[in-house]
Amino acid sequence: MMTRNVLPGIVVLLGLSAPCVWTSESAAPKAEGEKKPAQVREAYPGLATSGLTYAHLSDLPAGVLLKMESLTITDKDVAGEIAKTPQAMQVQLKKNAFFVLESVGTRQILVALAKAKTAEQKDAPPSNEQEMIQTYLKELIADVEATDAEVARFYEENKDACGGATLDQVKDQLKQLVLQQKQQDLIDEHVRTLGQRVRIEVSAAWTREKAVLARDNPVDKARASGKPSLIDFGSTGCRPCDMLAPILETLKTKYAGKVNVLFIHVGQEQILAARYGIQTIPMQFFYDKDGKEVFRHVGFWPQVEIEKKLAEMGVQ
Repeated sequence: MMTRNVLPGIVVLLGLSAPCVWTSESAAPKAEGEKKPAQVREAYPGLATSGLTYAHLSDLPAGVLLKMESLTITDKDVAGEIAKTPQAMQVQLKKNAFFVLESVGTRQILVALAKAKTAEQKDAPPSNEQEMIQTYLKELIADVEATDAEVARFYEENKDACGGATLDQVKDQLKQLVLQQKQQDLIDEHVRTLGQRVRIEVSAAWTREKAVLARDNPVDKARASGKPSLIDFGSTGCRPCDMLAPILETLKTKYAGKVNVLFIHVGQEQILAARYGIQTIPMQFFYDKDGKEVFRHVGFWPQVEIEKKLAEMGVQ
């Protein structure tokens, strides 16, 4: 498996690794008399995967996309962030402008919370915003530990990717990997639920427009197809990813017309991978015919195990 360091990753992508549960529900207006969804997670399941999950949809002033207490982010701010990226990346980001808003917004909200926390302490505050966020998140995960039982279970689930090494031979490396994953999970949940602790508002009209564009990608199209889907996020040159490649091709043929089997190259679909919170590859997602996630797995998985999971989903 290939993984990223937890804290730098959370600063760069700002925790966009929470479970993505986008469904095939449309963004059509509610019937007359029916209460309109008040939060992003209700109106557009899976569009927000980080700090804007519990943001409230509001009628904000023209050009204003996000408000949180004294914090304001405008459409010019988002356009400016997109303009800083390479030209090839800008095409992906314009289709995923909500992702940009969530990334920028989450970072600034975390900075505001970190400043409030350091104001309560006597120690000298960190010198810049990135250090502020890192300090804030490090305190959050300070007591997280990886047990021997968790490491042994991880080894058993990913033994094929360990190159024949015994548990004792790779125990220290795996313990660090398990610890990082537990830390990441805790950070992800904390960031995802920011809107439960502070009131965050986003432009309802702008979000409705960008939600349509964000669904124009292979994964969301597969999930809206009415068939179960198996999505593998990986890369070429990654040993367990390369081991999975022929298995996916076999499954694609065997279950043609019954299951969508997709491989997403994280290097070519960086924004999509970030939206789906890919921190470790390969990573497989299983969705039912309604596009709802039913299971996910990290690392290499033998064909027999994948087919068992598909059978549990009712795929014959």
